[in-house]
Amino acid sequence: MTSLTPSAPSSLDNMKQIGTGLAFILFPLLFILGFAFHPDLSSPHLLSPTELVLRARHADLMQWGHVLDTLSTPLLVLIALRFMKLLDRDSSVAWAGFFGAALAIWGVMMLAALKGALCLTMSAMDTVPDQEFAQMMPGLLAMFSRKGWMALLWSVVFLPIGFAIQAIALLKTNAIPRWQNIIFLIGILLIGTPDGLEIVNLTASILMAVALVPLGIQTMMNKEIG
Repeated sequence: MTSLTPSAPSSLDNMKQIGTGLAFILFPLLFILGFAFHPDLSSPHLLSPTELVLRARHADLMQWGHVLDTLSTPLLVLIALRFMKLLDRDSSVAWAGFFGAALAIWGVMMLAALKGALCLTMSAMDTVPDQEFAQMMPGLLAMFSRKGWMALLWSVVFLPIGFAIQAIALLKTNAIPRWQNIIFLIGILLIGTPDGLEIVNLTASILMAVALVPLGIQTMMNKEIG
């Protein structure tokens, strides 16, 4: 006779729960550190491509922040997939889960490319003498102005758009407490603030930590979200 008693979660299921919970916790914390390592947080202003290049010169602490941002990208993929799974429960918003995840994951890939192309490469440029660095400025300005195929990096904006679509749909399902959902929505919409205004990005990261860290703890304790 077949037993109808639900089987206990397997070791793999537990690992998935713990991994997803850690993603909810670590992603906003890595972003907080990443943006906190930026200079001139107390004097926000938009930066030109030239100012961006010069700011990145010999900025070791900021480059560490960019490394942390890069490390957060696989965590963002896990979160997008988790939200999609939550929205799959309601057929009326399942499309938002899939479409939002697709946009968000594309944006995540562009974020990784952005940090690699425009940020981490600058640490290699720090090994170049100033005279040679000055001769490289036209090429660096073309990169930071996102000329040619670098224009694809503008599509990093799909990251907040995709997550915002999911967050709005989650408001309808009540799968996540409303206050956390609203705080996350505000934070993810502010996270795309342009370079030079990192104090806004830092604030957005703190908001997302307030929203996501409790969800991460709940997930790691094997308590079902929603």
